[in-house]
Amino acid sequence: MKSSDGNRIRLQPMWRKVAYGGRQPGYDDNYTDETFLEEMVMNANVVKRDLLKVMIDSVSISHYLCIVALVVSTWTLTLNLDIDETTLLKLDVGLLLVGFSVLLLTTCPFSLKLLTKYVLNISFFISGLYVLAPIYHTLTRSISSDSIWALAVSLLLVHLFLHDYSGSTIRPPGALNNPKLTSNISLNASIVASVLVASRLPSRLHVFAIMLFSLQVFLFAPLITFCVKKYHFSLHLLFSFALMVVTLSVTYHLHRMFFILLLALLVFISTVCPFWLIRIQEYKFEINGPWDEAKLCFDITE
Repeated sequence: MKSSDGNRIRLQPMWRKVAYGGRQPGYDDNYTDETFLEEMVMNANVVKRDLLKVMIDSVSISHYLCIVALVVSTWTLTLNLDIDETTLLKLDVGLLLVGFSVLLLTTCPFSLKLLTKYVLNISFFISGLYVLAPIYHTLTRSISSDSIWALAVSLLLVHLFLHDYSGSTIRPPGALNNPKLTSNISLNASIVASVLVASRLPSRLHVFAIMLFSLQVFLFAPLITFCVKKYHFSLHLLFSFALMVVTLSVTYHLHRMFFILLLALLVFISTVCPFWLIRIQEYKFEINGPWDEAKLCFDITE
């Protein structure tokens, strides 16, 4: 009897690790041998981050936060009639020329076809906005102002939360990937907030001017920032710090509480959050081994 058991043990096939080989005779489906944990790797994909590098990367968030703060400041000054429609239109033309020039200078190679495309798109964009200005002017006449302000603030928060701070909602020249769904939702939220604010202005020309300003910023500012950052990162940092100074100066003269809130938020994003991220990295623990799912080493969309 013992000899029969020994022969059965000797005849049992050796266990092999196979991915899709089915159940092996003589072994359970979930069987693993003593070499199973030898291939375990700890913290193989954990990225060691540098504090200065993380602080520099956070500049993009502070940069766009300042852009939104400038838009809100312009809305407030326009609603208080501190900025008339003529001044606002001059500001629109100036922003359009500066942004258009920066986009052409940072796009390589420059072509006449690309220039013609930009001019036609901007012309159609401005013409359509001018035609729709009377509709925007009377769009929320039956809604109370408190509801408008609450909805506008909520939409701006959604815009900031879902915004793509590493890219652009508009596809840059030469880019291969399309914008993300969340960035499109963020852009739509900012446009609706702009329409709500513009509907509270006294004239149609006011509405056209403030809508053109808002859409220029929300649509094209991320594109310009992305192109400048790709062209020269040091120039992007210099422009971001200059924008922070200008924004803090404008908010200081507009409202002291708004200035303090923005300053605290910039300090929190640029210094506290990077330091916090570096500190919590030491508590990150990741294990990898033969139990992980297989990962594709190529892009399935190609």
